[in-house]
Amino acid sequence: MRTIDWKPPETVVIVDQTLLPGSLVLREVRTVDELVEAIRSLRVRGAPALGAAGALGVRLALAQAEREGWDRGRLDAAIARLRTARPTAVNLAWGVDQVVPHLDAGVAEVEGVALDVVRRDVEACHAIGERGADLLSSWHDGPLVVHTHCNAGALACVEWGTALGVVRSLHRRGRLRSVMVDETRPLLQGARLTAWELAHEHIPYELVVDAAAAGIIASGAVDAVVVGADRIAANGDVANKVGTYGLALAAARHGVPFVVAAPESTIDASVPDGTAIPIEQRSAEEVVRFRDEPTAPDGSPVRNPAFDVTPAALVTAIVTEERVLHPGPEPCATNR
Repeated sequence: MRTIDWKPPETVVIVDQTLLPGSLVLREVRTVDELVEAIRSLRVRGAPALGAAGALGVRLALAQAEREGWDRGRLDAAIARLRTARPTAVNLAWGVDQVVPHLDAGVAEVEGVALDVVRRDVEACHAIGERGADLLSSWHDGPLVVHTHCNAGALACVEWGTALGVVRSLHRRGRLRSVMVDETRPLLQGARLTAWELAHEHIPYELVVDAAAAGIIASGAVDAVVVGADRIAANGDVANKVGTYGLALAAARHGVPFVVAAPESTIDASVPDGTAIPIEQRSAEEVVRFRDEPTAPDGSPVRNPAFDVTPAALVTAIVTEERVLHPGPEPCATNR
């Protein structure tokens, strides 16, 4: 099953991630407004999946334009609204930009280019998984304990995953002992999504509260931290789900490799460093309530950044489908 895909003649199909782990529901999306809502509400989320959503969304917009008789100005406005639905993950705009230059070539070419973006994501994630597993295996003999944050698995991509792609590759090779899964407040993407994926594949894991992560790393229980990314600046600074920076600090302090797994499309060469990456601020409701139950007093002031930026100096390696980059110091081989 794919997280996001195209259903001819004019429908985007997504896994509604807001309903997991309780229910696995496929939602059909037929308008740009519905897709924008799905992106903003996190029904579909994860940088690579958003890249696919951007590409397929252009095809969806063209179908809606033909169905409803839009002029080119209205079509362009709908695509622009899609392109900016979430500001931090660069893959969404990247996916849109892959397809827009082909609009004048007709429906068949637009659909072909959009589907090629989807196909390339699948191939990229498998390559990232293998390259990341090679890298970690070169640093450490024996089965590894990998600590991860948020969800960078199949649900965050079209299939397979980036950080969890590395985990899956290690597991298939018999080189994975277990995965430490941060719950990832406030929306629990680790507890709801990553743990769900690992459980379904019978990959051993332990779920831990976010506040326990640094202490677990300090205890020597973790061999590597592997996370995804929503945008990587030209200098190697990494924007990822809020809480990632703290993991990187703990890993650096205790000599644990900190690895970022992401496709080349997540590297934004137009952004010089992390200070130029826009950080999405999300609703206070995500913090003071969870599934309609209050978790804080009414009226509590809230600051709710969805992402933080990890400086390049704390990043041991960035693994893409094409290469391995070393913004920070490369660790020596270790045996635990």
